[in-house]
Amino acid sequence: MFKLSIYSFIALATLTFIFLTTPPKSYYHSLFISDTFSDNSSIANHLYTLTKRPHVAGSQANAEAATYVLSIFTSCNIPSHVTSYDVALTYPVSRSLILTPSTSEKPIKFGLSQEIYDDDPYADVANEVLPTFHAYARSGTATGPVVYANYGRVEDYATLREMGVNVSNTVVLARYGEIFRGDIVHNAYAAGAIGVLTFTDKKDYGGGKWFPDDKWMPPSGVQVGLVYDGTGDPTTPGWPSTGECERLSNEEVDNEGNVPLIPSLPISWADGDAIIRTIGGKIANVDWQGGKDSHIYRVGPGPAIANLSYEGQQVISTIQNVIGVIEGKEEPDRFVILGNHRDAWTFGAVDPNSGTAALLEIAQRLEKLQKIGWRPRRTIVLCNWDAEEYGLIGSTEWVEENREMLAARAVAYLNVDCAVQGGPFRASATPQLDEIIMQAAQQVQDPDNSSQTIYQSWLASGNNTTIKLGRLGGAGSDYAAFVQHIGTPALDLSFGQGFPVYHSMYDDFFWMKKFGDPMFHRHVAVASIWGLVALRLADDEVLPFNYQSYASELQKSAEYLEAEISEKGISLVPLYASIEKLKKAATSIKDDIKTLKAKRSRASLRELNDRLIMTERAFTERDGLSSRTWYKHLPGVFRKQPTYLGRSQIYAPARHNDYGSNSFPGVSDAIERAQSLNSADSWRSVQHEVWRVARAITQASLVLTGRLT
Repeated sequence: MFKLSIYSFIALATLTFIFLTTPPKSYYHSLFISDTFSDNSSIANHLYTLTKRPHVAGSQANAEAATYVLSIFTSCNIPSHVTSYDVALTYPVSRSLILTPSTSEKPIKFGLSQEIYDDDPYADVANEVLPTFHAYARSGTATGPVVYANYGRVEDYATLREMGVNVSNTVVLARYGEIFRGDIVHNAYAAGAIGVLTFTDKKDYGGGKWFPDDKWMPPSGVQVGLVYDGTGDPTTPGWPSTGECERLSNEEVDNEGNVPLIPSLPISWADGDAIIRTIGGKIANVDWQGGKDSHIYRVGPGPAIANLSYEGQQVISTIQNVIGVIEGKEEPDRFVILGNHRDAWTFGAVDPNSGTAALLEIAQRLEKLQKIGWRPRRTIVLCNWDAEEYGLIGSTEWVEENREMLAARAVAYLNVDCAVQGGPFRASATPQLDEIIMQAAQQVQDPDNSSQTIYQSWLASGNNTTIKLGRLGGAGSDYAAFVQHIGTPALDLSFGQGFPVYHSMYDDFFWMKKFGDPMFHRHVAVASIWGLVALRLADDEVLPFNYQSYASELQKSAEYLEAEISEKGISLVPLYASIEKLKKAATSIKDDIKTLKAKRSRASLRELNDRLIMTERAFTERDGLSSRTWYKHLPGVFRKQPTYLGRSQIYAPARHNDYGSNSFPGVSDAIERAQSLNSADSWRSVQHEVWRVARAITQASLVLTGRLT
């Protein structure tokens, strides 16, 4: 008895010591965002190392960057591996642009090159930058009179028609700034054009001075990028590009409707301005004009004749995702996923490696936490994607390959692309994450004003009464496959939205050091808020999701939709009824959470968290959007936002703007068709889409409630 009592006492004392000396999770979270754990010099070194050379997807330089990311993960004692895919990428073979101003003037041949500036620290590797081109552009030649089409939006072509301008058999000149460049080309083709030139207008991207003297795009700067408006490898739509997989032929890819059918080239402001000066015809509207001191913009067509030629080649290239996994202690089969892409069109200091540097900073901070005893409750997965610039390929192929496991186990996906662009903090998310983002923002110091938090500066950037959160959508970044294809709660964070040297060779470390984030404090802040949200999702016993925000957003979307179609005889009664069910379910689960915390039941905890996770999945439908079946999420929430150099946020892309906003995208697609056809059948299709969305929301409310009917 005496011996047993001693052992019992020792055991009790040991348990008491462990209890008293094991800090709560919140202690580790506070350490994570503390000055002692953060290191802006380390972030700067990561960014410098990643951006020494241009590293487009499929290149040796990008493979070396993958090796660097893997080495940092490994040095942080994070079990890591590389997942490779063989995907179809395109590269330029030849390009030319010749302009004949008039029959009496000599043709002008453009050099189509970006100039190296004086004392450019990257002059020795500038020849590794790919010639300016559009990825997946149609190879071919187009010769015709030039028409200026403003931003190349659908409404811009309507304006041209009103002005009596015939776009058929012309070469369109359009400026960047409002819509996705691929849609500029698609819209031009739909209007009858045979070729497209896109330029970075000084009004949108320029200034009195430019890089390296100021942050603005130099006159020779060119925004390259993608014109394919699909998601993932175009040859494997819906399945992963692994091994000897099935692939679509070029003809089948064309039939999918996501690749352009006319050639296009990106050009600089200097070249665009030279062309503008040769265009005659009617004077363009005031809002179509350039900036101060610009030449008068006219719409044409002609008399200038443009001859553009482009030849590209498609290559099956190996891309590499780098994956690091910190296994959860209590719930290893629940995944909190952080992601950022690595590949860049050129040096990529902002896009995307400001985000990569922040991801590596998070890995190093998590190692420090593990050294002092922290283990996550749920598994944390760090993902560094490849080939994002070619259509979100790396993340999409990974999601498609792991679709069923992710659909069952993913808690949330947390994305950062261009972490630091200049400008105030911004966040976009699926609505159930609004609250946790704002809570994290209240804990992290504003990098530009140490007397306040990010939340306070974020609030001040609006109207000082409400926080403005965007919504995820379009094909803007790697959250697309998670949100739109499998229905995973997600967010996207950054400082600023849009930067002048976007996708040009001037997006280098020097630009970041001089204009973007000289002290790298914003990088530190992004890592802090990104990592803090991840820690909350990984460690909180009850997942901090709030579906009342979701119901509120859907209500706003329905009201907007009602105003749009109020005279068309479409009933939104089923939609409003389904939203009301979601409101009740969101209130009910809050009560369930209170009851659970009182009972402390582990079995009930697991079941409740699964309801919170799976509700987002219920918003998806297997058949997806009509004619865009890869997009499975039906009730996207509306948030109209201006798009200066940026991307509007929704849950599926607008049909004529892959970065644009639509409320209930399937319904919006049907409305667009009905407005064009104006037939009884087409308007019945709108009603059908309303019912589909209503059914999805009802399913989500049932999942959230957790009770059978």
